[in-house]
Amino acid sequence: MTQQAWSHPVAAITENERAARLDRLRQSMRERGIAVTLLGPTESLRYFTGLVWHLSERLLGAVVTEDRLTYIVPGFELSRVETLPHLPGDLLVWQEEESPSAIVAQLAGASGKLALDDALPLAFYHAFAEKIGAARLVDAGPMINALRLTKSPAEIAIIQYAMKLTLGIHGEVREMIKPGIAASEVVRFIDQQHRAAGADNGSSFCIVSSGTATALPHGADGEQILQDGDVILVDTGCRIDGYHSDLTRTYMLDPTSEFERAWSIEREGQLAVFGAATLGAACETLDAAARKTFANHGLGPDYQLPGLPHRAGHGLGLEIHEGPFIVRGNKTPLAAGMCFSNEPMIVFPGQFGVRLEDHIYMSETGANWFTEPSTGPSSV
Repeated sequence: MTQQAWSHPVAAITENERAARLDRLRQSMRERGIAVTLLGPTESLRYFTGLVWHLSERLLGAVVTEDRLTYIVPGFELSRVETLPHLPGDLLVWQEEESPSAIVAQLAGASGKLALDDALPLAFYHAFAEKIGAARLVDAGPMINALRLTKSPAEIAIIQYAMKLTLGIHGEVREMIKPGIAASEVVRFIDQQHRAAGADNGSSFCIVSSGTATALPHGADGEQILQDGDVILVDTGCRIDGYHSDLTRTYMLDPTSEFERAWSIEREGQLAVFGAATLGAACETLDAAARKTFANHGLGPDYQLPGLPHRAGHGLGLEIHEGPFIVRGNKTPLAAGMCFSNEPMIVFPGQFGVRLEDHIYMSETGANWFTEPSTGPSSV
């Protein structure tokens, strides 16, 4: 197995940590009476084994049993898989005319539950139901996601590094942005800077909006040219060892009093979320804290506009949106190791939007910022 180059000052996830994750997965399987778990070509495959693969109609995955780890690999992809980092395990090859679901069914045996990775497409579920029977299939999502929900110190260190890298690029963007510049030019610049910093494949995403387009939470289609007096929203991130950064800044080069007031309310809402983030607090209480703050300023209530049109935050790790979700109805208590965004956006329809997005991680002593929030309506 080829080892990938690593040039960052923070350590990559080790094989020992992945092996410990598998041990915890097997413990959860025992507690639930599950004999076999299939990890598909998903972020959970990377989480437990280190193997990174793309989703296609051909099944590649890993079968986890009490005492074995077996990779299910299309025959013509074997030589590629052998070059990629992954935990040691058996490599079981299937050829084009064969059914990978039948092979997994054989590994599962004649009895016992088969838990399927919840990120697998429905077509794979139907193939397994045909070979093993729907009654023996269970959703592995609750088990897998419970293990991924809290991050280890190594995971938090990587996310911290990625966040600070992206925050530094936000500062560079603030210095180069000016009226007349195209959003696509800014997007290219951010991608180049992420690549130069050693991020996995440059920017993982990038939204650059100006003017009324900032009232659209995920931006507008087509090119935008920054005009004098526009509100500017930049939302971008990268990946380091698969772990995401995700930061949004909204500012004006020469802020108006109207924008300064809106920005200050947004900042107050973000601080209210942070203040509500205490160990044991239900995730929904953080969302409620932001909405209460905005309502005190005559915004909303609930999802009404002008106001906050979406949840106040989302979890982050190997996926940019994962648990815990900071949303009404989510009674999950905050625990050490949880990582999530703090982004209670304010939208003024047809005018502008303000989103300040930083992320929080919970430690044994409470909430911590990954990055320090923005300091003013004309800065990052």
